[in-house]
Amino acid sequence: MAAEPAGGQAAQPLTRRAAAGRGAKRKGRRALGDLAFVVVAALVLSFLLKTFLIQSFYIPSGSMIPTFELNDRVLVTKLAPKALDLHRGDIVVFHDPGNWVSATEDAKNQADDGSFLAMLHKVAAAVGLAPSPSDDYLIKRVIGLPGDRVSCAGPGLPVMVNGVAINEPYIAAGANPSDIVFDVVVPDGAIWVMGDNRAHSADSRKHMSEALGGAVAIKQVVGVAQVRTWPLSRLALLKNPAAVFADVPEPGASGGGDSGGDGGTGETAGSTTGTEEAP
Repeated sequence: MAAEPAGGQAAQPLTRRAAAGRGAKRKGRRALGDLAFVVVAALVLSFLLKTFLIQSFYIPSGSMIPTFELNDRVLVTKLAPKALDLHRGDIVVFHDPGNWVSATEDAKNQADDGSFLAMLHKVAAAVGLAPSPSDDYLIKRVIGLPGDRVSCAGPGLPVMVNGVAINEPYIAAGANPSDIVFDVVVPDGAIWVMGDNRAHSADSRKHMSEALGGAVAIKQVVGVAQVRTWPLSRLALLKNPAAVFADVPEPGASGGGDSGGDGGTGETAGSTTGTEEAP
């Protein structure tokens, strides 16, 4: 029998170590591949949820106090108005119909210091992992639906919807239902929106000289706010105040629509004056 080459016994352990090293590398690559798949799947799922079902927003101003404070976070369902109907009393997020956000607020929201964190937040918001920037979104409460006549005769008097006065428990303490006189019929395919902090909300009343007479096209609505998610101390479901509008008749019914006690036409009866913070 031929003699075993010198060092042959040492070669076998080296071969085992090399094989073990290759196996460890394969396991490491497999683990990285699995992790990458999980991350990509999570991003895709988050993006799909944001696109079709839910989206998070933050509140940039005080126009919805006390329902929302500055920098509160809110979760919005996108099922309405696409799959579900809008209702009076719903809190909706919508695209800026056209310069509703003041230049000052716009500049503040769009400010970008170019930092890595700012870029990271933009990417996270794009896929739904962070609240969306508010430079193109506003949040208000639906007061009137298409065809509704919405009015207020002045400070200290209630808002009327289709001839019925509504008692609004959600507006800010000490605020009048409206300091602005107005009388409008909401156009088809649009909604009349107002902030809960009525004295500091640049809502439909402040844009009556613009397209749709201050109403917001339903196609501009992103969705309906369902949950206040942040801060945790203010975590709450956002229930529709259906009782507020329970006695409001449908447009065209007795006392509603374009009829009314003053015999008006339902067109703008007041003007928007003064300045206030952005919505």
